[in-house]
Amino acid sequence: MIQTTRLKPYFAAIANACIVGLSFMFVKTALAEVGPIDTLAHRFTVSVAAIIVAVSFGWMKLKVKLRDVLSILPLAVFYPALFFAFQAFGMVYSTSSEAGIIHATVPIFTMVLAHYFLNEPSNVWQKGSTLISVAGVVYIFVGKGFQFETANIKGSMLILLSVLSLAGYSVLARKLAQTFRATDLTIVMLVIGFLFFNSLSVIQHLSEGTLRTFYVPFQNPLFVMSILYLGILSTLVTSWLSNFAFSKMEATKLSVFNHLATLVTLAGGVVFLREKLEYYHLVGAGLIILGVTGANFLQTSKGKVREDLTQ
Repeated sequence: MIQTTRLKPYFAAIANACIVGLSFMFVKTALAEVGPIDTLAHRFTVSVAAIIVAVSFGWMKLKVKLRDVLSILPLAVFYPALFFAFQAFGMVYSTSSEAGIIHATVPIFTMVLAHYFLNEPSNVWQKGSTLISVAGVVYIFVGKGFQFETANIKGSMLILLSVLSLAGYSVLARKLAQTFRATDLTIVMLVIGFLFFNSLSVIQHLSEGTLRTFYVPFQNPLFVMSILYLGILSTLVTSWLSNFAFSKMEATKLSVFNHLATLVTLAGGVVFLREKLEYYHLVGAGLIILGVTGANFLQTSKGKVREDLTQ
């Protein structure tokens, strides 16, 4: 019988993918009011405000010292600082389809980095499954009419850097999660993200002489709703879920779950935006599910299910 405790990291990974997958609608709403840097600044401000409330009521407890913060700092540099910064500026020059296809390669880079820095083993079946899940995401975007534009090479390079940043975070988080609690990692990461993006935003507003407009977007109820979702669920909760999952699961296997967010995004578009479900959505979804399942449940011996999930 499968133990519930052994399934917790998988539940966390799936929940993380669901929250991230639905966040695209709220990102669009927020970006309609302010630019990407301001959106990130407000997003992390809400996250830190939620942390302060949680700590004040005893729902979250911080147990780190200054030297621990210094150890966690490189993790926060990769994610959220570099990842979101490269992604935000990359989206200025790239289409969402280009960014989606490039972002689909995260599990590949994570697999390579995890092999060299964490000595994580992966057999040919797991590698093949990872490539299948990547193919599923790519197939969906190609089916939507993707066309690569050489003029967007700058944006593509920035998105690729964001991908490498996320892969670096995955590997480092897996290592640090063996030493620090998921809560401690999450709090330190988000506070650093808050300081980083608010500093960028203030500098930008000062240079443009628009500092007094910083909080104007909060006059729009839709923006408030969007930034609450992004700040609390899609930043605070997802960061904790990821850090918890990394404490229990190999980086290579967890990274493949990111592709499930694509399926949730498609489902959200069909249900909430009344978008049409096409055949390539179903084919791509099947490949993603097959790839995620294979990458996580194929054992080192050919075709067998992982023994640590059965008893």
